[in-house]
Amino acid sequence: MKQVVISGTGLYTPSQSISNDELVSAFNTYVDEFNAEHADEIAAGSVTELAQSSSAFIEKASGIKSRFVINKDGIIDPKRMTPFIAERSNDEPSLQCEMAIAAAKQALEQAGKTVEDVDAVIVACSNLQRAYPAVAVEVQTALGIQGFAYDMNVACSSATFGIQAAVNAIQTGSARCVLMVNPEICTAHLNFRDRDSHFIFGDACTAVILEDSELASSDQQFKVLGTKLQTVFSNNIRNNAGFLNRCDESGLNNPDKLFIQNGRKVFKEVCPMVAKQITAHIGELDIEANNLTRMWLHQANLSMNQLIAKRVLGREASEVEAPVILDTYANTSSAGSIIAYHLNKADLKAGDKGVICSFGAGYSIGSVVVEKL
Repeated sequence: MKQVVISGTGLYTPSQSISNDELVSAFNTYVDEFNAEHADEIAAGSVTELAQSSSAFIEKASGIKSRFVINKDGIIDPKRMTPFIAERSNDEPSLQCEMAIAAAKQALEQAGKTVEDVDAVIVACSNLQRAYPAVAVEVQTALGIQGFAYDMNVACSSATFGIQAAVNAIQTGSARCVLMVNPEICTAHLNFRDRDSHFIFGDACTAVILEDSELASSDQQFKVLGTKLQTVFSNNIRNNAGFLNRCDESGLNNPDKLFIQNGRKVFKEVCPMVAKQITAHIGELDIEANNLTRMWLHQANLSMNQLIAKRVLGREASEVEAPVILDTYANTSSAGSIIAYHLNKADLKAGDKGVICSFGAGYSIGSVVVEKL
């Protein structure tokens, strides 16, 4: 069986950022205008009065302080509260393709690879901007890569599931080297008028190069010791946007066509599942929890990450052991754990072991155990 390594990673970060204060200002203006417009209905009890948000509430609930976004003006406009992303012609590169190329070029450079070395492209993310043709094929063609490409979606676990797919392709011989990218435009499917979730997401794109270890030459190589995936169906995180929406016009503008979740149930149900999976996974690989140098966890919620790390280690984890990037990036869906890995892996020494773990809608959980070479 061929040994697979991660030899390079890349990160595209949008140039615009929104602080909690800016987001709250727009949200509270919307709330005040809504309550004033519906004052009579609120007094009669037929409409529920909206509550304001606050930066303190956001940070306490999530650990998020700011987020990078593709478009800021549209989001913080109380009359719009949706990013403005201009539609492009079919002859122009798609936005997700542009993001993927930027991250991919960094990953290729770090891996010391050219496009001629890559045999496959996987675009794995929570939402694709179109049904077809596949964004992955567009990225493949734009970069000049020969071989094959495909899209996949396992929501926030798309990157770890994509890593396993890449490992499988290399181990079976269908590819020598795979580019796996995660272009996440999360703000486009976020309801910025929902107090419980308007602060959750940001935008970003990550890229990972995986290859046969015998062909790798990068200074930053991490051997993939194992991958483990799990899915359990749940409606507690859901988005019902799809091509059938137009077949029943009555539901077109309902909140479920954007991101919705039951956050308390997600926290209660997902945390123990993730901790159990990581513990089982490292156990299968004969690795003790105290021999894990780092956990690059999905960046959804600070309290979730702290609880999961504590359950795995049997004690509180330091920020070095479980690095946090969601304070500045917020939740970037599948890109989150890869951003944490990308920004917090250079200091590891040969023999150090870590786990990249994502979790989210599905429910879906993916863990990738690696060792620094």
